[in-house]
Amino acid sequence: MRLRSLLFVPGDRPERMEKALGLGADALILDLEDAVAPSAKAAARAAVRAFVDARAGEGPALFVRVNPLDGDLVADDVAAIAGAAMTGVVLPKAEGRASVATLRAMLPGDYAVLPIASETPRAVFTLGDYDATGLAGLTWGAEDLPAAIGAATSREADGGYTDPYRVVRALTLFGAHAAGVPAIETVYPDFRDLDGLAAYAARGRRDGFTGMMAIHPAQVAVINAAFSPSEAELAQARAVVALFDANPGAGALQLDGKMVDAPHLKAARRLLATAGE
Repeated sequence: MRLRSLLFVPGDRPERMEKALGLGADALILDLEDAVAPSAKAAARAAVRAFVDARAGEGPALFVRVNPLDGDLVADDVAAIAGAAMTGVVLPKAEGRASVATLRAMLPGDYAVLPIASETPRAVFTLGDYDATGLAGLTWGAEDLPAAIGAATSREADGGYTDPYRVVRALTLFGAHAAGVPAIETVYPDFRDLDGLAAYAARGRRDGFTGMMAIHPAQVAVINAAFSPSEAELAQARAVVALFDANPGAGALQLDGKMVDAPHLKAARRLLATAGE
């Protein structure tokens, strides 16, 4: 399952869900949590279930973001998706593998879980606790955590993260790779700033994230482009693999005047795998 772009869609807006199908996102996150007012939760559950049933497994991967485990809404969220033909569930305010196991025990089916793994103070200390069991990936957020600790913001004046949130981002990245699952970058809030988004997404891919969440349809194409290897990158990766295939047992070889060794080969194979080669 390729997860370059994951687009949030409010669960109480069925017309937006229908429109989102044609936007090119690899996955849609049908939101029953923050995007839906308490008075609209029941209607949103019904709308999400009707939408998922109508899709019958076609099109982008479908995730449903349920409400947190420590509240009284998640049981109704889970009941609403029983037997639905969807990919998985996004878990907000996750706190390590125990919270994933708790949700999986509640779920009425073998759905993958995508934890938002940094939204509480305790969650930060569990970012290295996840394993691959039942996970679609691991992602983070920079909005709930500052609110939880009384911080004024998670960002500097130039839009970059303050030091505490740089740490959280890095721990999420390494936690995902330690668990052997995709590392999904958090949202870029200014949906009108597509140049800023492109730069942010490019940094995410550079650092080792494999995809990114989106909050607006206009962001999808930019994110897909950022997390797709270029033809030049693919050609270089093929050349590395071919060189080692032609020299079995070699530890280090020369390619275009530069030394390449086992880490380069591993990176090349990973890049080609993301492109389906």
